[in-house]
Amino acid sequence: AGVEMYQVVDAVIPLLQHEIDFLIDEKARSVSLTDEGIGKVERKLGVDNLYDPRNMEALHHVGQSLKAHHVFRRDKDYVVREGKVVIVDEFTGRLMVGRRWSDGLHQAVEAKERVNIEQESQTYATITFQNLFRMYDKLAGMTGTAATEAGEFATIYNLDVVVIPTNRSIARKDVDDIIYKTQMEKFEAVVEEITSCHQRGQPVLVGTTSVEKSEIVSRLLTRASVPHEVLNAKNHSREATIIANAGRKGAVTISTNMAGRGTDIRLGGNAEALATLSFVGQPEPAPEVFAEAVRRFEAECAAEAEEVKAAGGLHIIGTERHESRRVDNQLRGRAGRQGDPGSSRFYLCLEDDLLRLFGSDKITVWMERMGLKDDEPIEHRWITSSVEGAQRKVEGHNFNQRKNLLEYDDVMNYQRKAVYELRRRALANEGMRKLIDDAIESVVQDVSDDFLLEGRSESWNITGLRENIARVFGLAWPETDVQLRDESREMLRARIREEARQRLEARVAEVGEDDFIEYTRMGVLRATDDLWKDQLLALDRLRQGVGLRGYGQRNPLLEYKREALQMFLMMSANRDETLLSDVLQQNTELIKAAAAVSGKRTARRVANNTFRPPAPVVEAEAPIATPAGPPPVPVLPNVVPVMAPPAEEAPPELPVEPPEPGAAAREFAITYGIRKNDPCPCGSGLKYKKCCLAEESSPPV
Repeated sequence: AGVEMYQVVDAVIPLLQHEIDFLIDEKARSVSLTDEGIGKVERKLGVDNLYDPRNMEALHHVGQSLKAHHVFRRDKDYVVREGKVVIVDEFTGRLMVGRRWSDGLHQAVEAKERVNIEQESQTYATITFQNLFRMYDKLAGMTGTAATEAGEFATIYNLDVVVIPTNRSIARKDVDDIIYKTQMEKFEAVVEEITSCHQRGQPVLVGTTSVEKSEIVSRLLTRASVPHEVLNAKNHSREATIIANAGRKGAVTISTNMAGRGTDIRLGGNAEALATLSFVGQPEPAPEVFAEAVRRFEAECAAEAEEVKAAGGLHIIGTERHESRRVDNQLRGRAGRQGDPGSSRFYLCLEDDLLRLFGSDKITVWMERMGLKDDEPIEHRWITSSVEGAQRKVEGHNFNQRKNLLEYDDVMNYQRKAVYELRRRALANEGMRKLIDDAIESVVQDVSDDFLLEGRSESWNITGLRENIARVFGLAWPETDVQLRDESREMLRARIREEARQRLEARVAEVGEDDFIEYTRMGVLRATDDLWKDQLLALDRLRQGVGLRGYGQRNPLLEYKREALQMFLMMSANRDETLLSDVLQQNTELIKAAAAVSGKRTARRVANNTFRPPAPVVEAEAPIATPAGPPPVPVLPNVVPVMAPPAEEAPPELPVEPPEPGAAAREFAITYGIRKNDPCPCGSGLKYKKCCLAEESSPPV
């Protein structure tokens, strides 16, 4: 049903008109419907009120589909490869294979591009880069472009930025920007400059901001009969070859932001890289053969390097200023390596996104006052400083967004630390009995607070009390409601606590200490993981909507902190109840069998040194995608949900000993849900898919 909804909504979006049915905020990268648009969408989808709570899912799909069509652009934000939408990293230009936008945005883009719409994803773990880096005791780094972001390093990480002088003086000449009125004029000037450099043997590296722009320049150069290479997200597999040749005489290389970072562009060519490439597709050469090839290419590259230096070194052409000065500086830094000669210049136009959205109106005024014609550019240091001012605006805007994100993530970080500390304790088998005792105390406190209110016993909810202690602890009290009301609140609380602990001790004696602890570990991990992923989804939805509370003169961040704490307390209460209900009421033989399988798996991991405590997955803008389960039940503060008591039918009994290899092991796996990547139940130590399951699927000899 979800996939069909994406397709239905995607068919409606092209019928909407910009500025009539919806408005685009390019700075905030958001789209909003107008009143006319709301009415049109309601008629097309056949709903009375799009903002009715029953239609919130449809409204969400409409919002994401609008963003997919009018904010996210093909060959800039993503590419389509082999029938899949692949995200392009904004800063490196590289493909982010396996990463998916969350909250249905990726599915909306897939519907737009008419490719297979994959199942919706849900985040299982998330952390911002800032909080990930803060987990380290010592933090330091080295980069050639940190000076422009010194303020952010100081504010977020309390780090100073120290500029280290270059090994050799920089000989590169950075020419002032040149600005045109239209994009076509700019590209024509770029092609003319590239052609001139190519004819005199000077290598050129052309930087573009997207795959789309790189292909435009490539088509214009092809029309001008200039041989060139294109390095972007579509052909990144040839990056080593392209970069190795980018500094050779007359070479022309068009690149997105991924231009050879981490690899030197050496004038005359890279001898080692060229030698390596010469043996591609052949058996690995002997060391002396490879060394001889390197010497041969070194002589060739050295001679060519002198010609390139005489022609002016590597020339950098930027076809557009990026939102961040760091990326522009990285592009410029490709030239001038170790004192080599070189030059750089950026070509701009008033139609560029940066100038159109954030640029000063002064530039347009200057061009009009000077009476310049369309094909006449402006070249002046004032233009360069004005563009840098626009970049500072964008950088400040982006920094504020990151800072705001961090403030909200700091709230989640406290919860994240608590959850991962609990998981660490379970994985390391630390204090499981104390954890169960604490869970009993916590649940008893919650039950008494919810059903045994302070004051007159007539106000007690004895029915709810009976249902909850039966559901969680498996306790059944024979006394009538009147008899229970005759006891004090403290007496009932002490009675629940005592009987729960007696049931716990009886269960430990019945199952065995080791098996009980092992099963408890599994239960803690299972309950924690299930509830934490739902908590992440709930916190994400809360953060999206809490900003609207600012209209009610309430601080959204404080509101988020307050409700996030209530949600975390409720999650902890649900985890304790789920754990106690499982360990106190599960079938004894099932506990023993499950503990035996889990214990063998843990022992093998420790023996093979493959056990690692889990770490939170970095989830900046592209969360880890896993199939989503059913939507979580809304959680209300200070209300313990009353669940149905366990079914009367007992689960099937498990044999304590592992089954025999072959058919018996396969039957065991089917009955008790052993997955193909789990250890084989026969105890061989191999994965199930490579052991007994493989025997069944292998063809007869």
